[in-house]
Amino acid sequence: MISANDLSPAELAALLHFHADAGVEWLLEEEAIDRFAEFEAMKAARRPAAAQAQQQHPAVGERPAPGQAPPRPNAATRPAPAERAASGPQPAIPDGEAVQQARFVAETARSLVELKTAIEAFSSCNLKHSARSTIFASGDAESGIMVIGSAPSAEDDREGMPFSGKSGQLFDKMLAAIGLKRSAILLTQVIPWRPPGNRAPSAAEMDICRPFIERQIALAEPKAILLLGNFSARFFFGENDTIHGLRGRWKEIAVADCVIPAIASLHPQDLLTAPVNKRLAWNDLLAFQAKLKSLSLLRN
Repeated sequence: MISANDLSPAELAALLHFHADAGVEWLLEEEAIDRFAEFEAMKAARRPAAAQAQQQHPAVGERPAPGQAPPRPNAATRPAPAERAASGPQPAIPDGEAVQQARFVAETARSLVELKTAIEAFSSCNLKHSARSTIFASGDAESGIMVIGSAPSAEDDREGMPFSGKSGQLFDKMLAAIGLKRSAILLTQVIPWRPPGNRAPSAAEMDICRPFIERQIALAEPKAILLLGNFSARFFFGENDTIHGLRGRWKEIAVADCVIPAIASLHPQDLLTAPVNKRLAWNDLLAFQAKLKSLSLLRN
């Protein structure tokens, strides 16, 4: 085991970021706990109960003594059906039923405020149970400009807002380069809850979350959409190509009764990982800027 004293400040910071991205939020308890003593106490507590159960209910294959009748279950000690059900794991909601619930919740929301409240109360997606925050649309819903990212990062989950941390700082610079700022657009993400360890959402999780993002688009009625990241582009374009094959080309997204032009580009996190791709993102931003000007959504 490597001691923290043997690490440089940069190495220690990198290690902490690694644990944070993996979902580790607390490294130490507030008070020291002797897990060995705790385990021994648990074993000692189980011994009398196990011995009593052995006396009342011999093991399978064990014969009763001669002249002794086979033991009969004791109804008084047998747990009631409700208790047995509560003691075991509760059945998960089938994916199909969860999708139907998500559609109903989304369709009944008449405003973004109602939709936000409904998503925060929705509990039929397993992603919500492992996430700290529900990430919902923020910014100006009346701007006609919408930017959609993929899924919350560890920083987003901690801060409770999309595009936080270093990628958020780069994102703000990208917007400023074409005359925008995040408060003047509607900013959201495809998935409202961070997948554990930043893994890709499963097909079932995508189906459950789809009604929520589509309803956000239908309620906001944007005139142009910028998709950031490989997952976001694949989700809306329905293609399996990489972001390098999907970026830079205008396509149409059909949501409810709306058909909206959309263009995909690299996610800010992709640019932090591979800065050489910034020139590609810049070309995409210029194309997005030109579209906004043609729609009179951005001043010349």
